[in-house]
Amino acid sequence: MSSAVTLPYWLVVLLVIFAVVGVADRILAPSVRWFFRRRVNLTIDKLNQRLDLGIGQFKLTRRQTLIDQLMYDAAVVEAVDTEAKETGEPRASVMKRAERYAREIVPAFSVTTYFGFGIRIARWVSEFVYRVQLGYSDDEALKNIDSNATVVFVMNHRSNMDYILVSYMASTRASLSYAVGEWARIFLLQSLIRSTGAYFIRRNSANPLYRRVLGRYVHMATEQGVTQAVFPEGGLSHDGRLREPRLGLLGYMTANFDPASSRDIVFIPVGINYDRVIEDRILTSSSEREVTGRNFRIGASSILGFVGHLIKLRLQGRLYRFGYACVSFGRPVSFRAWLRRNALDFHTLSREEKFEVIARLGHHLMKEIGIIVPVLPVALAARVFLAEGRNWMGELELKSRVFELIEAFEKHHAHVLIPRSDRDYAVTTGLRMLTLRHLVEENAEGLYRANPKERVLLEYYANSIAHLM
Repeated sequence: MSSAVTLPYWLVVLLVIFAVVGVADRILAPSVRWFFRRRVNLTIDKLNQRLDLGIGQFKLTRRQTLIDQLMYDAAVVEAVDTEAKETGEPRASVMKRAERYAREIVPAFSVTTYFGFGIRIARWVSEFVYRVQLGYSDDEALKNIDSNATVVFVMNHRSNMDYILVSYMASTRASLSYAVGEWARIFLLQSLIRSTGAYFIRRNSANPLYRRVLGRYVHMATEQGVTQAVFPEGGLSHDGRLREPRLGLLGYMTANFDPASSRDIVFIPVGINYDRVIEDRILTSSSEREVTGRNFRIGASSILGFVGHLIKLRLQGRLYRFGYACVSFGRPVSFRAWLRRNALDFHTLSREEKFEVIARLGHHLMKEIGIIVPVLPVALAARVFLAEGRNWMGELELKSRVFELIEAFEKHHAHVLIPRSDRDYAVTTGLRMLTLRHLVEENAEGLYRANPKERVLLEYYANSIAHLM
């Protein structure tokens, strides 16, 4: 005679839950994963058909796989062994530190994040803040880039807005992988930035182990054809002028480059300029303190005051966007062809000789960037007002002087942005921006002159085109 087995109600519920989870994990989950993976692959295929520079497999590799690959790279392992010997620190401890660096650097690219809403946000922000214009673009040369080459966009660094603006302007050509500084390592924000394919760098770190891990990641990405975007200047300009190139990332990219067998590296110069740089007062604060004795500080009250002023202007119908933002794309520079033109056998050079070659390359790229930096209305007007000093001038005289400048720039093949193809309108927009910000004073007779208290900021904008004079 069999006896019935009774189970507590809670245990039966628990067993049912486990059974459902097991069925979902073994039967439903693979189907769901396959469905979404298929949709992602179809999206990538469509994007690669549309983009001039497709999304390579390396960029789509799982982040943990890339970290493992980086950690067991021969050069990284050698650097770990060297660090352990020199410091006496246990090798396991050094290896853990190297892994921490790798996790800090390696991105986690998401097609959905980048193209699903990242580019849309970039477009909305760019066009909300500025009147965005494409300047010069050598489309034919860009289309003829070797499809097997690694493309690197190299650009001047005017503002933190550069990341957003250039991503939007280049969105029909490629997905860009940026080198981003420590400023972006903020909780939650860093995860979002990492998902766009950006990798974080400590710009001034002298730690040899960190530099080796960073160098090997950049080299791996370049070797695998990842399209990148870098700022050779290494940081934002504080006086408006182009800065000397810093060679770290260029050195990592070209490490072990063999013209005979390596994938070519093609650098695309990008010139950026703004009628108004959002953080201009922060950037020029040290110079302003030296000249005027004023110390510009930013805090909650400053931000609230700035936003309140914008709301006031909106209600009065006098809120204009921050003028024009313009991006130009220059002639591609093939590293292999550049070496050939300069009769350099890069693969056989010593470490010191390679560094000298990279320094020459860096200055050449900065020169190419400088050539295509757009000349904008505010910069033109700022130069004229600075030249006049304390003298008052009428709008007609200002236009005459600006027209002379435009002709001089165009004579030397500089790329001048003339909004609506109307020079009168160009001067009007530049003057309006300067008067709205009180960088230029207007008297009762309708005459204008530079505001002596704002000379530093006027010089900052005039300097953006000083190298073209």
